[in-house]
Amino acid sequence: MDNPTIQQLAADLAAGRTSSRALTEAALARIEDPKGEGKRAFVKVWREVALAAAGASDAQRKAGLVPSPLAGIPVSVKNLCNVRGETTLAGSTALDDAAPAMEDAPVVARLRAAGAVIVGSTNMSEFAFSGVGFNPHYGTPGNPADRKRVPGGSSSGAAVSVADQMAVVALGTDTGGSVRIPAAVCGLVGFKPTARRVPIDGVVPLSTTLDSIGPLANSVECCAIVDAVFAAEPISIPEAAPLAGLRFAVPKHFVMGDLDPVVARAFERACKALAAKGVRVDHIDLPQLDELPPINAKGGFAASEAYAWHKELIGRRGADYDPFVAPRIRRGAEMTAADYIELLARRADLQKRVSAVTVNYDATIMPTCAIVAPTLDEVSTADGFTRKNMLLLRNTTVGNFLDRCAISLPCHTAGELPVGFMLMGEAMADKRVLGIARSVAPVVKRPVSS
Repeated sequence: MDNPTIQQLAADLAAGRTSSRALTEAALARIEDPKGEGKRAFVKVWREVALAAAGASDAQRKAGLVPSPLAGIPVSVKNLCNVRGETTLAGSTALDDAAPAMEDAPVVARLRAAGAVIVGSTNMSEFAFSGVGFNPHYGTPGNPADRKRVPGGSSSGAAVSVADQMAVVALGTDTGGSVRIPAAVCGLVGFKPTARRVPIDGVVPLSTTLDSIGPLANSVECCAIVDAVFAAEPISIPEAAPLAGLRFAVPKHFVMGDLDPVVARAFERACKALAAKGVRVDHIDLPQLDELPPINAKGGFAASEAYAWHKELIGRRGADYDPFVAPRIRRGAEMTAADYIELLARRADLQKRVSAVTVNYDATIMPTCAIVAPTLDEVSTADGFTRKNMLLLRNTTVGNFLDRCAISLPCHTAGELPVGFMLMGEAMADKRVLGIARSVAPVVKRPVSS
């Protein structure tokens, strides 16, 4: 059976079939289950605070105060968000001597204002700098489809918290795919908004240019509700777009090479299922995407902007960093101001040239990740980690670099490892993409047999 959605639980709460306290106790029990992944999925669990918030939510509901569909629903937040009174660790031990946060990050404050019950802070790739989800300090949560596999990153604990019903929805961040990758390899829906729509203040940055904050959830509708909360917009779920007549573009370049056979089969099956519903799927030339590796050859925005933030800390506490993460941050030290200015110009130029082609389509589509979740063994060496990390990140990084919105939808069938189907829209086409995704999701999730 599928995990419950925000809409289902909001209806149950409204009808008195459940209470926030009952939902929160159930989520906490799963987190605390010694046989479960809770101790690896969460860095901090706020049991007493969550139960108090749930009790308050139930009392407010009795008094007719229901601030949003999220009211009373357990959520998790990624360990790089400031939470008042807590030290923000960002999946590292190098920040353990930092002062506690004076106030909530705006996205956390918005969740609270919407009535959400925050159960804890989720584990992540250290400083959000990998798509694998491995963490040497707090453990690596097992993938819900196969516990010997990684959950994807960097929002690793976020994905496992939702998949294992330790939260109904999770706050994740996405700099190169860190919401969409774990969503894809854990069988969830993950939405990356156009970055500028959601404030990143009070969140430990990886790249201030590319960082975006989005939900991991059990449905497109859940993502639309939480995205509106994050963006401080009126909560509305965009109308589902009619499928017949939609035009999707599959780029022939960059994103379709080196696909795992499971991924290739699932994606092709999904495209056929959509075509059968009247969607026109065009395979298009987009050689511009092949320019991405040379443009980012010196480390890109992530290395330069991360190094600017980490310079003092890595100098003082570098020995405490994940050995797979520290060298990627230190690369930023080699970039000059001229390199960075050139990168900005090349990004703006590529955005224009790619948009000139993709603007003629309703969405650009591709597999979210080129591979299924690697096993822990496969990422245990530096070479194995680097190779799998690049394949996990390759397709999702396109949307961040081009300043787009994008959503990952499950497109595997029973018995297959989870695979993500990605819809990428133009910048600021977020509502349109969510509306299209509402129609696409049920078609690709249980596609017609090919």
